[in-house]
Amino acid sequence: MTIAFDRPVGTTNPAELVGPEMTQRLSARIVKDHPEIDHATARRIIAQTAAFLAAGAQRPGLELSPSKLVDIGWHTWILHTVDYAVFCEQVAGRFIHHVPTEDGEPVDGGPEAARERTLATISEAGFAIDADLWPAAAKMGKCTQCHAGCTDSPKGKK
Repeated sequence: MTIAFDRPVGTTNPAELVGPEMTQRLSARIVKDHPEIDHATARRIIAQTAAFLAAGAQRPGLELSPSKLVDIGWHTWILHTVDYAVFCEQVAGRFIHHVPTEDGEPVDGGPEAARERTLATISEAGFAIDADLWPAAAKMGKCTQCHAGCTDSPKGKK
C-alpha cells in the first residue's frame, strides 16, 4: 500500500511546523532529562525532529534514521502523546510509528547510508538541515538508544 502525502509542508523552517508553545514544552523536557543539552540546542533538536518526521511522512517507503540528538527529540515528543499524535495527523495524515530495529539488525546500507538517505529526504522535502545535529554516523554496535537503529514507519505501515 502506498500512502500519498497530499498537503505540501510549505516551509523551509521546520520549527514553524511545531509552534513556539510546543517547542518550549518539549525543549524544557529535553533539558530536564539531558542536562548536558542547553535550551537553544534543545529547540534546534525539536525543529530537526519535526523535519525528520515530516520528510519521512512524505516518503514512507524509505528506511530513515534519526541522528542521536534527533532521536532524543523523537523520544521526548513521543512521551507527549497527545501533542505527538496531533502533529503526526497534521503533517502525515496518520500516526508516525517509532520502529526500533532488533539488536544487531543492520539498518539498510549501514548507518552512514541511512544518514545520507535521511538528510537527502529532509532536504528534498524543502527543510533546512542543521548540520551540527547530524554528525557522521558512528559504527553500529549494541547500543542502549536507537540511534541509527530507529526508523520511521517504513513501507507505509499504519
